[in-house]
Amino acid sequence: MVKDRIIYVNINVTKGGDGSEKHPFKNINDAAQIAKAGDTVLVAPGIYREYVCPKNKGEEDNRIVYKSEKPLGAVITGSEVLKDWTHYEGDVWTARVDNGIFGSYNPYTTYVCGDWYFAPKVRHTGAVFFNDRMMYETVTLEEGIEGEADPYSWVPDESKYKWFSVVEGNETVFYANFKGKNPNEEKVEIAVRRNCFMPDKNGVDYITVSGFAIEKAATTWAPPAAYQDGMIGPHWSKGWIIEDCEVSNSKCCGISLGKYRDEENDMYFYTKHVKSPTQMERDAVCRGQYHGWTKENIGHHIIRRCHVHHCEQTGIVGRMGAVFSVIEDCHIHHICNSAQLGGAETAGIKLHAAIDVIIRRNYIHNCIEGVWLDWEAQGARITQNLMHDNHRPDGVLAREGSMFSNDIFIEVGHGPTLIDNNVLMSKVSLTMPSEGIACVHNLMLGSFTYLNSGVDDVVNGQREPRYTPYHIKHRTEVCGFMTILHGDDRIYNNILVQHYPVTDKQKTVKEADYEVAGTGAFDIFPSYEEWFKGSMPDTDPDMLKMSEFFFGHLPVWISGNAYFNGATVSKHEKNAFEDKGNRVDIKLINDNGKISIDTNIYELLKDFNVGMINSDILGCAFESEERFENPDGTEIVFNKDFFGNDRGTSIIPGPFACGECAKEVLFSII
Repeated sequence: MVKDRIIYVNINVTKGGDGSEKHPFKNINDAAQIAKAGDTVLVAPGIYREYVCPKNKGEEDNRIVYKSEKPLGAVITGSEVLKDWTHYEGDVWTARVDNGIFGSYNPYTTYVCGDWYFAPKVRHTGAVFFNDRMMYETVTLEEGIEGEADPYSWVPDESKYKWFSVVEGNETVFYANFKGKNPNEEKVEIAVRRNCFMPDKNGVDYITVSGFAIEKAATTWAPPAAYQDGMIGPHWSKGWIIEDCEVSNSKCCGISLGKYRDEENDMYFYTKHVKSPTQMERDAVCRGQYHGWTKENIGHHIIRRCHVHHCEQTGIVGRMGAVFSVIEDCHIHHICNSAQLGGAETAGIKLHAAIDVIIRRNYIHNCIEGVWLDWEAQGARITQNLMHDNHRPDGVLAREGSMFSNDIFIEVGHGPTLIDNNVLMSKVSLTMPSEGIACVHNLMLGSFTYLNSGVDDVVNGQREPRYTPYHIKHRTEVCGFMTILHGDDRIYNNILVQHYPVTDKQKTVKEADYEVAGTGAFDIFPSYEEWFKGSMPDTDPDMLKMSEFFFGHLPVWISGNAYFNGATVSKHEKNAFEDKGNRVDIKLINDNGKISIDTNIYELLKDFNVGMINSDILGCAFESEERFENPDGTEIVFNKDFFGNDRGTSIIPGPFACGECAKEVLFSII
């Protein structure tokens, strides 16, 4: 085997060669068919309108590397330019394409639909792009001619640019409203290919993709019990690195770390209409182990320094395939902003089974939800992230099927799930129909919601618990199934601010848009002392009587938090700082891409100090019996802040070690 071989690709050559420096391939996929462990595929700048399907896998210490010669100079796109538009009526123009361009997959006859898709099935997987922005699909030509703003869109001005298509014989006919622009003088493209860079089989391990722009694909809806595609992804493999890439304008998902295709479980409810949706998800977890879902085979991916934006389902998606992975230093924004798609799989990052996944130092904003960890967020850690405006803008309506919004959503997990050293500035900081969550040293301007709901359904007049798995510690093997009891949460050393107005004091914590910040909502749970006294009697235990404690609320631990602007204080709070007389102000500053905050919080905190938190203090999650610790089992000591600065001996609440630290740049947009 030849090691350290460079295979050259250059779209600008007259004709393709043999991959040598003097005679490069014209297409990346030609190189992808011969690249083997140790090879580097070096790609010259240019636009590559192709689907790259890597054939061979690398090795852990001898990877296959696909590298753009110039950062973001090589563009892999799922689109084709559409020219020769003719004027139709008003601002609407029309153009035709031969369906042969689509091969066996025509995105303009394929609908976005499937399990957990709640919006009407009227949108296609195809899309029209006008000057690199996805236009809005209409259901009728008349709607496109009108060209009115969409009341459900987060960016109403962009929603006036409409398109409509119809298949006539062997052609697809497009109609598009360009709002007075001549499309023959602008950049107009249509999504043609389903993927940009993704194997068509499992087990293509140890691939690095570095420095590409990846854009404009006709991806399909990617629910958890189905094959999950994206514009780029490893397709049920191990050890991929996707770094320094810009991933944008996917009809559904940008990066997929998701599930393989299992013909017996693919889109199960949508196609068969039997079993409850939750039961098919349990089936998928167990079948995954049969199909090789182990720590040795799957996951361990790294997504770093990527710019992911303007995708209409998720920026990053993954069911089970993301285990033991790291997502770091990424800028993720404007996800699901058109609101044309709706369902339970939409967020900047949406992962199921985030076992030992670390999400750190990311900047996530203007997404329908920031980070959504659904089922089995065991050993997951969300740390040192900046999130804001992950909520519907004022005045924008909620479309049928659209999700509620928050910075972080942890759903039906048993933990341990750790959320620490984050700056969370949206209206809802944390939605948590889960248990076994620790919030440590965060700045939270929004509320906690769904502390005691969002899990079970009432069907035929009886409660139907949603049993979800927990796993062997730091492994994928299922240890057991249990419904969510709620509680088992730790809230230590945070700063909680009632930043947003309370418009309806009758709303309860059960509601997704609950507006009241602070820890008062945790009063429904017992303290550990109260719970332990009842569940661990001095006399010989009565197994049946003890059931009331093991099928009831679990305890909570709350201490060392600082409260401002009327944020509520839990009755369980110990060593609290509460400022009732001053108004805290906090605002986000964007100075030429350098993001920081301006606040008077630290002037008001003065000399208030708290204790150092570590894994021993946090203890173990109740159901999984796993400690809040690093993936390798070592202890976590929270002696570092948002920036990695040492907290020293005078420890204050929140994500920053000192007031001066809070003035530093939180994230730089390059």
